[in-house]
Amino acid sequence: MVQRIPQADGLEPIERASRDELQALQLERLQWSLRHAYDNVPHYRRAFDEAGVHPDDLKTLGDLAKFPFTDKKTLRDNYPFGLFAVPREKVVRVHASSGTTGKPTVVGYTQRDIDTWADVVARSIRAAGGRPGDMVHVAYGYGLFTGGLGAHYGAERLGCTVVPMSGGQTEKQVQLIQDFKPSIIMVTPSYMLNIVEEFRRQGIDPATSSLQVGIFGAEPWTDAMRREIEERAGIDAVDIYGLSEVMGPGVASECIESKDGPVIWEDHFYPEIIDPDTGEVLPDGAEGELVFTSLTKEALPIVRYRTRDLTRLLPPTARAMRRMGRISGRSDDMLIIRGVNVFPSQVEEQVLQMPALAPHYQLVVTRDGHLDALEVRCELREGGHAADTVALLAHELQHRIKTFIGVSTRVQLLPAQGIERSATGKARRVLDQRPRGQ
Repeated sequence: MVQRIPQADGLEPIERASRDELQALQLERLQWSLRHAYDNVPHYRRAFDEAGVHPDDLKTLGDLAKFPFTDKKTLRDNYPFGLFAVPREKVVRVHASSGTTGKPTVVGYTQRDIDTWADVVARSIRAAGGRPGDMVHVAYGYGLFTGGLGAHYGAERLGCTVVPMSGGQTEKQVQLIQDFKPSIIMVTPSYMLNIVEEFRRQGIDPATSSLQVGIFGAEPWTDAMRREIEERAGIDAVDIYGLSEVMGPGVASECIESKDGPVIWEDHFYPEIIDPDTGEVLPDGAEGELVFTSLTKEALPIVRYRTRDLTRLLPPTARAMRRMGRISGRSDDMLIIRGVNVFPSQVEEQVLQMPALAPHYQLVVTRDGHLDALEVRCELREGGHAADTVALLAHELQHRIKTFIGVSTRVQLLPAQGIERSATGKARRVLDQRPRGQ
């Protein structure tokens, strides 16, 4: 791996600002954002009035806790353009979520929003070691999904050469990496593993490619998966975080010199951690649900958006802004199996502790009478495995999950390539086969 450490003199002044300077800027921008939302979005005017608060009530950053939350239901109830704070004619681009149920969540951007987005993604790539002139292979999906275009505009803003590959066509991904020799790849971590496997299938050691840095996001991943990718691909792997409702990729991003959690770009996005059950704001360091308020967005200001991501706020290290810890799960996709809370990332940790298992898995939830049952499907790495060895591996994983997570499972180990691959990006980790309405 080649560490490409950003030079301090290349940072923006806000990345080195004092806490007082940053908070003064946040307060000024937060007051503007709340007023912008209240004056121009009927939903926010109603919600603020019903909660008995007004933008003028925000005197300190702590006063934000008085204001109501926004969630996905809010966006769907105001589908498609009801939350826009500018005339539709001023919106230069629209993105939408790829949700599988209900209406998609629609977000819009003014030209200034697009510029801000490009700036924070460029800042994120620079934090990952990117430099003007680097070639960036973008394998996030393009289209309504924010990943591809978000990464693309940010890389161009930094002055990089962009290969807009998008997702899928894994053989071609490898071909272009070999031919064009990019130094940076931006992609989901699960699809990066697909690319690594395709290198191997073609008889190429992926660690010999030109890639030096991978900027991975759009799905939760663990430090164990980071090690897996770094060792197999011979690159530095850093985490980028974002969600379309708040902006897209680039809300937070990890610094290559520390790799200690994504730095939240707090000059544009104000974070809170709340108790997911009570909504109470928790202190830094406590784990809870991540909430964001936009500070500079024009087309779609977002006030206290409940991300459902469970994490904690950590003190600054490589930059002046706070970091977010690894996402331990989501408050809305947490599985409860016979009274035990289970997150896919917890199972992933155990799978990656076992060298004989590949880093691909699925959790299958079924109903056994009146009780939920969980099956963990994994696959073996390439190579022969005797039947008794497979049985021992299955028993070991079953034991590890019971010991470290506290839930009994059935484990099914499949041969290499036995779990369906994602061609476009996000891995489908959970298959909920329980009867509807139960």
